[in-house]
Amino acid sequence: MKSIVRDTGLMAAMLMLAGCGSFDGKREGGPTASPTPAQSANGVNDTPVKIGDPYAIGGTTYTPSDVADYDDVGYASWYGEELAGRPTANGETFDPAGVSAAHKTLPLPSYVEVTALDTGRTILVRVNDRGPMVGDRLIDLSRGAAEQLGLTDGVSAVRVRRTNPPAAERAQLRAGRAVPERIGTPDSLLSILRTKLKAMPVPKALAAAPPVEAQPAAPIASGKAKPGDDRMAVEKAKPATKPAAPAKPAPALAGKFVVQVGAFSSESRANAAAKSVGGTVSKAGNLWRVRIGPFASDADARGALGTAKAKGFRDAVVQRDR
Repeated sequence: MKSIVRDTGLMAAMLMLAGCGSFDGKREGGPTASPTPAQSANGVNDTPVKIGDPYAIGGTTYTPSDVADYDDVGYASWYGEELAGRPTANGETFDPAGVSAAHKTLPLPSYVEVTALDTGRTILVRVNDRGPMVGDRLIDLSRGAAEQLGLTDGVSAVRVRRTNPPAAERAQLRAGRAVPERIGTPDSLLSILRTKLKAMPVPKALAAAPPVEAQPAAPIASGKAKPGDDRMAVEKAKPATKPAAPAKPAPALAGKFVVQVGAFSSESRANAAAKSVGGTVSKAGNLWRVRIGPFASDADARGALGTAKAKGFRDAVVQRDR
């Protein structure tokens, strides 16, 4: 009788140990999942893992799939407060400060290592949403993930590799807390990844700005411009007697052109934007305004405008500053 009890206890112990094993991402017939739900204090689960049916956005069809060894390079964008509190594709609540991401086809949730190809820094991120629905972007990072990776530009080159992290790291990310960075990627591997990236189309936000024409273009209208922003400064002068006299107004316009990069509700966001474009921050009512300049000519300002747009600030405009 004691032998039977002993054997029964041994079998129960073996079953308990089997339930503690981690999965290797290669289970056939559907997404990989732990035997029991892994849940954090805020109710966020790693199970059930959701893949979803094919879907179409803007004429392009995306087919979610469970690719255990997913590894690709492309471009990352990031999003923040504008979606705070809204549900993600797998029913969780989006937290901009958490370290999460959106991907078009990976199972939800998935865990990926994201590497910035300009610095080699690598972080662990939890994918819990669908996106970005732009053909030239690979992944959308939350503000928290972008800040941990050191990405301040609108669009940045990255590597995204699916991984199977330890349970403790999973729990930390589910709770909205970042885990320590991975070991930096060596230059030899970065060189290979950058070469692979060159074969891919460059996002419009990073495309080179058109060459500046010799003649200044017409002023750009802006919904944010104030009355008088489109007026030229005129200095009093004696009546001109020579046709060449109109060439003199240049000094009067010196320092009158600026690039309005954007206005932010958060001073920290404004400072990050200003740092990425070499601009300055000023308070404007309840907002923080980021500008580049002043410039002596419209042509010089348009060169800076191209830089701002290449950094992802598509609403940047040239203004005449009074």
